[in-house]
Amino acid sequence: MTISVFDLFSIGIGPSSSHTVGPMRAARTFVAGLAEHGLLDRTATVKAELYGSLGATGHGHGSPKAVMLGLEGERPEDVDTDTIDDRVAVIRDRQRLKLLGEREMVFVEDTDLVMYRRKTLPAHPNGMKFAALDESGAEIAAHTYYSVGGGFVVDAETTGELKIVPDTTPVRYPFRTGAELLEHCATAGLPISQVMLANELAWRTEPEIRAGLLNIWNVMQECVRKGCTQEGALPGGLKVPRRAKALHDKLIHEDGAEDPLHAMDWISLYALAVNEENASGGRVVTAPTNGAAGIIPAVLHYYTRFVSSADEDGVVRFLLTAGAIGVILKETGSISGAEVGCQGEVGSACAMAAAALAEVLGGNPQQVENAAEIGLEHHLGLTCDPVGGLVQIPCIERNAVGSTKAVHAARIALRGDGSHIVPLDKAIKTMRETGADMSTKYKETARGGLALNVIEC
Repeated sequence: MTISVFDLFSIGIGPSSSHTVGPMRAARTFVAGLAEHGLLDRTATVKAELYGSLGATGHGHGSPKAVMLGLEGERPEDVDTDTIDDRVAVIRDRQRLKLLGEREMVFVEDTDLVMYRRKTLPAHPNGMKFAALDESGAEIAAHTYYSVGGGFVVDAETTGELKIVPDTTPVRYPFRTGAELLEHCATAGLPISQVMLANELAWRTEPEIRAGLLNIWNVMQECVRKGCTQEGALPGGLKVPRRAKALHDKLIHEDGAEDPLHAMDWISLYALAVNEENASGGRVVTAPTNGAAGIIPAVLHYYTRFVSSADEDGVVRFLLTAGAIGVILKETGSISGAEVGCQGEVGSACAMAAAALAEVLGGNPQQVENAAEIGLEHHLGLTCDPVGGLVQIPCIERNAVGSTKAVHAARIALRGDGSHIVPLDKAIKTMRETGADMSTKYKETARGGLALNVIEC
């Protein structure tokens, strides 16, 4: 399976890539299939069932809203985030929606959208079933999907195994592991960003790649800007106060001359701003997930604000390098909190950001790979235990801490010569194995850790 940097960095909505973006894409894919096979006019209603982590924490992650809007034909990348709540309120009030915006049908959320908190489908914790029924109640189509992290959605065959349709586009430097990536760098005499660029040329021209990555950067910047202007409490019932605006208003009046760690506060601000926007269902860049969406923007903002040599070329190289590490994590590890815990989300994002920063600061491929390994290694075992099933506590602060860890990891790697005992591939293998050993209650079910103890208190 060939993965592009644009697969890993996709523009979508909060609060979750696996629980919001994925279900919206799956719902739209299902109804698009009905239209393709001429079944839309025969469809009287659609039944949706969400299992495992989707069922356990879907309400807090906005999964029901995502499914309903997906059935109406909306895409995460261009849905109007300012109208979502009003549109969903109308669907719930009228108990009707329009498939692909065309075919109006009855849709009663209480009976047509079922959330199974303790049932799972066999292939992945984030499973979904959709069925279309005709006027007589007979099933005319059904399909199962899995949201496997980062907004990626795959089909499932009747065997319950994931049916991934691979992109077989040949690329110049194919790689799945860190070792293979480093071998390409050594053979071709290229930095990691240029190896990734050469592969991206299989789909787009270099000007298109550059424009696409700078557009992603613009969306990241707009997310931070908006997050720094909003006040009040985040939605969901926990009444978590937004902090980014107050912190921003303080920092802009400080020059930092007397505080050598002044930049750390800015990094935290950038991450808080993004993840508060994510928690409120705003427009974010999945990087590589929504739960960890603040880390790469925060570190990239740090680069552009505090590194004097920073320029647009550096931004492009940063995102290409982060994407290369993301490919390895996606191919051989996991970026799904429901599968391996938060080590797969925040840990992966930290590794990607650390590697990217190391490259734009002049690191060689070995130092860049070392930075990624350090960033991931020191998140191993991290659980996913969102309080109330919301992507707020501990998720928002966790992004701020993960961002500063990424900077730290890059600096440690750059102070060495690139040689290290634990390669990135071994750290990823350890993450995968640790996730397999981890109790389900610590994998985005809100049934363990802080999610349990805070509510009990």
